[in-house]
Amino acid sequence: MNKKVVFFDVDGTLVDVRSSQEFIPESTIKAIQATKQKGNLCFLCTGRSKAEIFSHILEIGFDGIIGAGGGFVEIGDEMLYHKQVSRNAIHHVVDFFEEHNFDFYIESNGGLYASQHLIPRLESIMYGDLENDPEARRKKKEAPNHFINSLKIGYDLHRDDVNKICFLEKEGFPFENIKAEFNLEFNVIHCTVPMFGNDSGELSVPGVNKASAIEALITHLGIPKDNTYAFGDGLNDIDMLEFCQYGIAVGNAAEGLKAIADEITDDIIDDGIYNSMKKHGLI
Repeated sequence: MNKKVVFFDVDGTLVDVRSSQEFIPESTIKAIQATKQKGNLCFLCTGRSKAEIFSHILEIGFDGIIGAGGGFVEIGDEMLYHKQVSRNAIHHVVDFFEEHNFDFYIESNGGLYASQHLIPRLESIMYGDLENDPEARRKKKEAPNHFINSLKIGYDLHRDDVNKICFLEKEGFPFENIKAEFNLEFNVIHCTVPMFGNDSGELSVPGVNKASAIEALITHLGIPKDNTYAFGDGLNDIDMLEFCQYGIAVGNAAEGLKAIADEITDDIIDDGIYNSMKKHGLI
């Protein structure tokens, strides 16, 4: 089979999240649509759950989604598999984080469920002092953040449909302490969203990662590994870039990812994805 399949991380790769309102460079959209016209396949391969994959992303026209860091694989309207957090594990997390006043949110494909004080903290980070600064209020009104607006509040967080949990850093709780608390029940990794803080993190189903999800997908589709391409920017993309035949770090990627990538392209705002896909004959 000569068909190629291209995998795109979302945050910092497909989507530029360096401003308060995320956006996808037009050159990236053009490249994806052009390679699909050649008969190639394009999949999201992201830590996000479906509730955080907004319409402006889906409208590009992807062939499917690897989401929750490999927790589920969807091809068109078919769910190839979906692995979720156990009820005992989610109770442990919610009870611990609420007891210690963490700001966190629960990810499911049906919604993103926020802890009590998460939204005010995120608004302060994203916009500034909304109570006292007119410029902060203007920023919130004119460039509302997609992620903040997608969060649901006032729900019981002891849920049975959980893909993963994300937490913001908390003073006095080093990341390694959180990892020690939960490493028997979860895969615990640093979060790749800078505004969440250096000791922020994600808790997901053990044994789940982007590489294993890609392997399951291409096996199902009958596409050889030699025909796989992956674009990423964060350290949680390492396994994906190492697994695919062509692992490409965008120019704005973390140095640790650049160190293991097969090649490094330009920053995404400098047409990095377009330039690399053209180089490889994908467009």
